[in-house]
Amino acid sequence: MKYLALFISLVFSKCLFATEPAESVKSLQRSTPESQGISSSKILDFVDATDRNVASMHSFMLVRHGQVVTEGWWGPYDATTRHELYSLSKSFTSTAVGLAIEEGKLRLEDKVTQYFPEDTPADASDLLKSMRVRDLLMMATGHVSEPKVGFKEAWTKTFLTHPVSKTPGSHFLYNTPSTYMLSAIVQKQTGVTTLDYLKPRLFDPLGIEAPTWGLSPQGVSLGGYGLNLRTEDIAKFGQLLLQKGKWQGQQLIPEAWVTAATSNQISTGRDAKGDWGQGYGYQFWQCRNGSFRGDGAFGQYCIVMPEQDAVIAITSGTKDMQAVLNHVWEKLLPAFQGSALAEDAMTETKLKDRLATLIIPTPSGSASSQRMDMLVGKRFDFEKNSQELEQVSFEKAANGGLRLVMTYNGVAQRLQCGFGDWKRGKLKMGSAPEQQVATSGAWNSDSEYNVKMCLVETPFILSLRMQFNGDELLFDSESNVGFAQNKKPQLVGRSTSIAK
Repeated sequence: MKYLALFISLVFSKCLFATEPAESVKSLQRSTPESQGISSSKILDFVDATDRNVASMHSFMLVRHGQVVTEGWWGPYDATTRHELYSLSKSFTSTAVGLAIEEGKLRLEDKVTQYFPEDTPADASDLLKSMRVRDLLMMATGHVSEPKVGFKEAWTKTFLTHPVSKTPGSHFLYNTPSTYMLSAIVQKQTGVTTLDYLKPRLFDPLGIEAPTWGLSPQGVSLGGYGLNLRTEDIAKFGQLLLQKGKWQGQQLIPEAWVTAATSNQISTGRDAKGDWGQGYGYQFWQCRNGSFRGDGAFGQYCIVMPEQDAVIAITSGTKDMQAVLNHVWEKLLPAFQGSALAEDAMTETKLKDRLATLIIPTPSGSASSQRMDMLVGKRFDFEKNSQELEQVSFEKAANGGLRLVMTYNGVAQRLQCGFGDWKRGKLKMGSAPEQQVATSGAWNSDSEYNVKMCLVETPFILSLRMQFNGDELLFDSESNVGFAQNKKPQLVGRSTSIAK
């Protein structure tokens, strides 16, 4: 868990996670699928297919002709909670750059080094000196490997001292630090973070309330990741792009910028049959079927379909991002019709009922075991470990179930475990900030208790397997997705009676 905790700590540093009631959000208009030319049965096929084949979907919203026709969340994820967007954040950074260019704060052809003379090497190469803002936007910096930022020096300096081996503008390399550089330039030229710059220009007009964006050690919005928004916020952004930057009669983003940013600016040099081989714009991916998208790790999507006048917003926690898009093209794309369809009340009700019961699978097994009463009053201590877990104990909950108590850095975290459902709580793992979490557990046998923990502001779902062997607790932890090894080394805890 240490890697996961440290990563979450960086992404969410200096962010607030308060949520407001759903009714306070300025919402998109709602309609029925058939009235907007889409069959409810086709949408139901998509929901069933993704629920069955994608591990795991968290939310889905379909907008056509500016109307939300379908929306659903897999519990414990919900409409009110912000979700980490990962690289979908890049598309918002691109928007900030477009606005700053419109305001005369910078230009596409500006050289990157002119903004950071203090971080530029004295012996800077001609290739580095030729790198432009445009090249950052296209992921065409001339690097052949990504700079690895850390805590020892300013990230702008790390980027500018990284070797530039190819002519900037000629070679695509997906490069998250290049987006950070865009965010740093916006901040340097406007005097505020990218988040604060976008609030009055984008977020407030769209009714996107209290967005959060992680900061680098230098206090710069992360740019390439770290933005947290609700599903409907993603859909609003997509609808704004579909409308060429116009919102309720106001031109929020210059139309020319939307057109340029979402057009094919450079070849990605990948398999042209997939959605990562269609080309890249200014921090936007090209898609098959005449569409474009912003996307983020583990399946965060803002898909804009101009030919269908539609937007699809998805959050998920999957290792196979292409599979999600395949389902969109195979199940949803054929469903769009050019005119309204006859209302199908029966199927529409069936779809609504299905959406209302979506849930991340909980652990299977029994609600109780003979060992439960024996665990109450015992504590299992662990030797120092990379997961920073110190102790595990159990308490009897008011409903007769278990309350899991996990201690990190001397702080006990009490989590109510649902059975067949999810119980909300909060968790602080080691050095990571406190997170909203939903927990569910079940006994697989009399000696094995399995727990799932959904970190509902992120794609991460942790599976804990606790095996009781005499006075020992064998503790296994695995994350559904991650940037490193998902399965952690087994920990062994030794039991101690808790003093009354």
